[in-house]
Amino acid sequence: MTSYICLPLALRQAKLLATRSFSERLLHRNLSASQTLYDKHECKVLVVGGGAGGCALAAKLSSRLGKDKVIVVEPADKHYYQPMFTLIGGGMKRLEHSYKSMAEVLPKKAKWLQEAAVEFDPDSNTVKTSGGNTIKYDMLLIATGLQLNYNKIPGLEEALAIPNGKVCSIYSPKYVDRVYDCLRNIQGGDAIFTYPSSPVKCPGAPQKIVYIAEHYFRKLGKRNNINVKYNTALPVLFGVKHYADALWPIVKKRNITVNTRRNLIEVKPGQDIAVFENLDNPSERFEEKYSMLHAVPPMSAPDALTRCKQLINEAGFVDVDQSTLQHKKYQNVFAIGDSSGSPNSKTAASAAAQSPVVFHNMISALEGKPLKDVYDGYASCPLVTGYNSVILAEFDYSLTPLETFPVAQNKERYSMFIMKKDFMPLLYWKLMLTGYWNGPALMRNLLSVFKFGK
Repeated sequence: MTSYICLPLALRQAKLLATRSFSERLLHRNLSASQTLYDKHECKVLVVGGGAGGCALAAKLSSRLGKDKVIVVEPADKHYYQPMFTLIGGGMKRLEHSYKSMAEVLPKKAKWLQEAAVEFDPDSNTVKTSGGNTIKYDMLLIATGLQLNYNKIPGLEEALAIPNGKVCSIYSPKYVDRVYDCLRNIQGGDAIFTYPSSPVKCPGAPQKIVYIAEHYFRKLGKRNNINVKYNTALPVLFGVKHYADALWPIVKKRNITVNTRRNLIEVKPGQDIAVFENLDNPSERFEEKYSMLHAVPPMSAPDALTRCKQLINEAGFVDVDQSTLQHKKYQNVFAIGDSSGSPNSKTAASAAAQSPVVFHNMISALEGKPLKDVYDGYASCPLVTGYNSVILAEFDYSLTPLETFPVAQNKERYSMFIMKKDFMPLLYWKLMLTGYWNGPALMRNLLSVFKFGK
């Protein structure tokens, strides 16, 4: 009797288990397929970084190779025109003037993966991302830019977090608005400006804000109450002698104290004290009281990149040939912009001049042809010396001036200020990021006929 009652029950349970087992297998298969689609990507060219160089090359490459042949890995949702940050610090521009959405500036033919690269494996031609994706590439372009290491200076982040505080920095959109507040708030005492013991993006920017601040203090009639100090880790005021020789008289005329080989190593925000070391005698320390402190953080290539020892040189940047910008070991890897180990000044202008070289050489590498294009180390730094003047520095690897205009560019000029303030942002948004601006070499050649006797 019991056996007859249990048999239908057992059959029903077996049927239920079979149905559940089939559903689970189907679900597992669908999840596996979905997971495979989500985790694995393949592309002809992978661009890591959506900054100036990354956007420019993504535009050029996707236009040449076609839709979805290029993947751009970039976590940020905003793209900043960083050369504007010095002007924001001086109150000449606002932060909202300096950015556009990343979706707006990346080329439509490229595929954007809004994640960060977390692991490079050049031996297997793959990059892993923060979202769990693995991207396999034929060609890799590293355009990660630099990482701002505010945390490397004890007390600095704490000082920068104080509302309406005395410490500021133009180098991050998080802190740049504090600079103009500091300029307005200081009434007397020492205004100290720093330059770190590391490579930095736009090496002229740390002293541009010095000149802007000094001019602002004069305009507000409080300059006589404020000592302006520039403490730089460098042994010189500016790396190119032609322009350094023009800047020293400005510094002396405007009574700006310059201390070379002096590196910021700690901030004591509770006491308004900045601690510096003498790089020529590291055991020697200086404690300086500040009423305003403008701090430039140490910088490096991003951690994910520096963890991949196969890709970087001893300095921690992508180990490329300085002429072709191709990696010295991996022929399908190139770099552009600040993360490159090429010994040029790290500026947006450098990335613009590198862009046609990298583009043509990457296409040649894809086609198995020899690399013919050569980068000469061109860099440009519009040295803003106040609210109406700029010295336009242009030079190459050898630190020899490589000037575009048929006038002496080692002089302060209002025309160059207008170009820096109003024309260059338009050129950046409309031409560089879309892949049409390759630096001023063509313009320089056209204008060279007017340079006789300059």
